[in-house]
Amino acid sequence: MESFFAQLATLPGVLAVKLGGSRARGEERPDSDWDVGLYYRESLRALDPADLRALGQPGEVVEIGDWGPVMNGGAWLQVDGQRVDVLYRDLDAIEQRIAEAQRGHFDILHLPGYLANVPTYMVLGELAHGRVLHGIELPRPEFPPALRERAARRWRSEADFALMYAGTYATRAARAECLAMLTRAALAAAHSRLAARGEWALNEKRLLVRAGLGELGEMFAGAVDLVELCARVRALCA
Repeated sequence: MESFFAQLATLPGVLAVKLGGSRARGEERPDSDWDVGLYYRESLRALDPADLRALGQPGEVVEIGDWGPVMNGGAWLQVDGQRVDVLYRDLDAIEQRIAEAQRGHFDILHLPGYLANVPTYMVLGELAHGRVLHGIELPRPEFPPALRERAARRWRSEADFALMYAGTYATRAARAECLAMLTRAALAAAHSRLAARGEWALNEKRLLVRAGLGELGEMFAGAVDLVELCARVRALCA
């Protein structure tokens, strides 16, 4: 795998290759994939996905911007029989996100595969974790105090709004919609707790467990009355 990472570092415009995810933390399982960030600076030279395709690894390579303004693109590849997720990261855009976060500003944006959507400060959390394999040193931002307060409050509002809708669906016996809103509420409450503690949330994996809300999985699995379930989730997420 190291030879592939060295190849990534030679792509035109790439300033750094950074390993993230469970493998960077030393918590990987045998079937864990590899999460790799390609950091470039558009003002110097934009990354060209065609150069990544030219490496010849099987998988899908998307264009810059195809995954939206937070996760701005990347690739799902198979390298030596192992899954490798490659993420494009523009340092010009990230520096703007850092400045926003210092003031407590951020957005919550839709991203396929996420239930509660993602905060724009997620890219700061990626920088704060992992390790640079090749290239320049990258900043390792701490969770700004202003962001702690505002993110905790906004995510709490997101949770309350979802709980309100869940209650409405419960009274109509709309089980699928109710459970979807309760799940969204739980994840938003978890984001709120982590933000209040100044902990970065990089994705929704183990988010509930980290926030002390892991027992919600068992609650959702049971055939409990929807109105009762809403009350139990509300109490746990308070």
